[in-house]
Amino acid sequence: MDIMTGAGLVAGVIVIATMMLLGGDLEMFVSEHAAIIIFGGSFSATMIRFPLNAILHGVPLGIKYVFTMSRLSARELVDELARIAEIARKQGPVGLEKVETDEPFLAKGIRYVADGYDLEFIRDNLERDRDNFLMHLDEGSKIYRAVGDCAPAFGMVGTLIGMVQMFANMTDPSKLGPFMATALLATLYGALVANLICLPIADKLHGKLLDEETNRTLIIDGILMIRDSKSPALVREMLLAYLPEKHRHAEGEPVPA
Repeated sequence: MDIMTGAGLVAGVIVIATMMLLGGDLEMFVSEHAAIIIFGGSFSATMIRFPLNAILHGVPLGIKYVFTMSRLSARELVDELARIAEIARKQGPVGLEKVETDEPFLAKGIRYVADGYDLEFIRDNLERDRDNFLMHLDEGSKIYRAVGDCAPAFGMVGTLIGMVQMFANMTDPSKLGPFMATALLATLYGALVANLICLPIADKLHGKLLDEETNRTLIIDGILMIRDSKSPALVREMLLAYLPEKHRHAEGEPVPA
């Protein structure tokens, strides 16, 4: 689990709630009208921007991956693929049938090699799987960014509606306070939804998309080399090129200057 996402959200809520409580109570910051204009307006605009299929795939996938991390890092994947190459070298493809891994995408590639599929079939299927996954993750990032972009704008819309209602009822002082509160809370809700939830989630998903692209491409190249009966040393050396220089050496091993 990616604890930083949860920790950030909890810390943000605590900070905002503390500031609200210091000036009164939370009840004065609750407005059904402001919530309707922010959430209803933002999601309505997002529905116009994206097709239904993208929303159905992108939103749940985004929620899942913003709170989770890859089971194996790129460095661990290199070591794992070198280990698998050693098994394939000694026992042949049949020996891979008993290999277990925590990474589902890697497990699929191992199964293809163990079942004896040809190189082109393995490459085409793994690349298609990778590209589809990255496309849906990118859709999730774009959807959350779209909501984050819309929320402050609809907060301003809510503010303008509240101001119009307030000025239209200047003769009734009892209505001025509620309308002004609605106007200000709409702006507050829009800023919170955008800057505490949607935009940070969009940025987190974009970062994870880049990590997943590297990891899955690394896995594909490793699996193809294993299918081509490359030596474990060559597999490791070729895959280390995917890592930053400082991560290419084992712990305790000196890094070349």
